[in-house]
Amino acid sequence: MNLTPPHTVDQTTVWALELKAVRKQFGKTEIIRGIDLQVRQGERVAVIGPNGAGKSTLFNLISGRFAPSSGEIWLREHRIDGKTPYQINRLGLSRSFQITNIFPKLSVFENLRCAVLWSLGYRYTFWKFLANLDDANDRTEALLESIRLDKRRDVLAMNLTYAEQRALEIGITIAGGADVILLDEPTAGMSRSETSRFVALIREVTQDKTLLTVEHDMGVVFGLADRIAVVVYGEVIAFDTPENVRANPRVQEAYLGASHATGTEH
Repeated sequence: MNLTPPHTVDQTTVWALELKAVRKQFGKTEIIRGIDLQVRQGERVAVIGPNGAGKSTLFNLISGRFAPSSGEIWLREHRIDGKTPYQINRLGLSRSFQITNIFPKLSVFENLRCAVLWSLGYRYTFWKFLANLDDANDRTEALLESIRLDKRRDVLAMNLTYAEQRALEIGITIAGGADVILLDEPTAGMSRSETSRFVALIREVTQDKTLLTVEHDMGVVFGLADRIAVVVYGEVIAFDTPENVRANPRVQEAYLGASHATGTEH
């Protein structure tokens, strides 16, 4: 068996994340049709495309919710296709979901501390008082500040605003120390002012991390991403800088529309 990672460009370069000829079928229906994608360490990549293009399926394949029908997925030097979500998470990849996924009846602090505990090596130990775990509590306090919820520390998560709940979920996503972050439509349902603040938060908390995000708001996409992957009918039709994607006639026809190409809005 050849153990040399096929995702190396040369002897010194390893992609943070690579998909190699990945396909996914449900019955006779092929949703993902041979996607190749390479993401550099520290790069921010946005995945865009029309509804039904396969973006959520792609995220589910990368994060382990689905296994690909064929192809390979690599997280740095680890091949992860076929692994479970928790195994992939422990290798350094974490994701958020379209629907906010928090513990509504726990406080903001308690939500974050739950995510921190496992990353610090605490397991199911019933003889330790959480209040005495200084490392976990200090890490949680730092996360509260980084996601700007320190003033909402003791509020139940169910009583946060929608934007605050999304910020909390970002905090939970990064709490384990993963360096590859997947965000699924992070600004969906937000106002323009909330979106602007949230994009600034994403930039801050993913600094030096690798980010892959599905996003429909083109203002967010062009303002956040280093490169954009355009998925149409389960295939990547373009993967380039925002400027080149904006000018790509095939992308304009398939997804963006002429208004985005000229910088105007409907």
